[in-house]
Amino acid sequence: MDTKLMTETARAMVAAGKGLLAADESAGTCKKRFDSVGVECNEENRRAYRELLFTTPDLNKYVSGVILFDETLRQATRDGTNFAEYLKKNGIIPGIKVDAGAHDMPLHPGEKVTEGLDRLPQRMKDYFGMGARFAKWRAVITIGEGIPSMACIEANAHALARYAAACQEASIVPVVEPEVLLDGNHTAERSESVHQDTLEALFHEIERHGVSLEHVILKASMCVSGKDNPKQAPVAEVAERTLRVLKRTVPAALPGIVFLSGGQTDENATAHLDAMNRLGAPWPLTFSYSRALQAVALKAWRGQAGNAAAAQKAFLHRARMNSLAAKGEWKAELEKQALAA
Repeated sequence: MDTKLMTETARAMVAAGKGLLAADESAGTCKKRFDSVGVECNEENRRAYRELLFTTPDLNKYVSGVILFDETLRQATRDGTNFAEYLKKNGIIPGIKVDAGAHDMPLHPGEKVTEGLDRLPQRMKDYFGMGARFAKWRAVITIGEGIPSMACIEANAHALARYAAACQEASIVPVVEPEVLLDGNHTAERSESVHQDTLEALFHEIERHGVSLEHVILKASMCVSGKDNPKQAPVAEVAERTLRVLKRTVPAALPGIVFLSGGQTDENATAHLDAMNRLGAPWPLTFSYSRALQAVALKAWRGQAGNAAAAQKAFLHRARMNSLAAKGEWKAELEKQALAA
């Protein structure tokens, strides 16, 4: 367990104005996104798309690390440079998604628990040898009638803690992601309450398992209204509720917090992050977005090599907007200017 290396990695991941690109979609998730733009989801197209993202000029100004899928970690650029090595050479830290997905939780209809702990310590050692310096494990918490149950919350917290311990034993920084889904018609107030229960359980388990808080990054969801609620909480309310629950539950020892977009629109994800940073927090607050960074690039690319430059330009713009938000310097006018350009 190399604590010096993990300290350097964690600090670099949440460096001022930088965040993470989540490019760890499974083949199934990738297929859904490729289908939306008429691109066949085969291994070569997935490789080409990831290369387009990773080779975007000046990406390292705004992105500190990339979460990779197992397939992607083993792939390379057209000239044969392994993706992890390419990213490292360009000042971007390679990371790896290690969970095996959320599955139905027995005796708990509508709830899921994330699997993938089998042989995880050995897998972490292997991933370290392949260049990964941080990892990610996602749990999902659903809000509905009578749920989430504490059994679901605690089962996922326990799995996240075991995962984090396996990471640190291999000198890899764990990113723990207990996502409270925005599916449903719940209020932002209900979301805040569920976030509090979830994060309290998570950090209780993390401490019980002896995980070093100084070498953990939290990937958090935001206290937004359910997507089916006709009354959506405004940006300021989301920022206030999210920061309040984080301050109540997250130890100050953590190096930083990164946020997932979780199905929000690109601009909403940026606006919420900006609002939280304007309020101020005990930790660096930055982004770890997938769709909210990539959607514009995928739409511009559409599987055509001739569209690569336009796709990279759109992608870099979203990275820059979120970099500004991570410093509390984003303005909606900057989005309008980009559209007019």
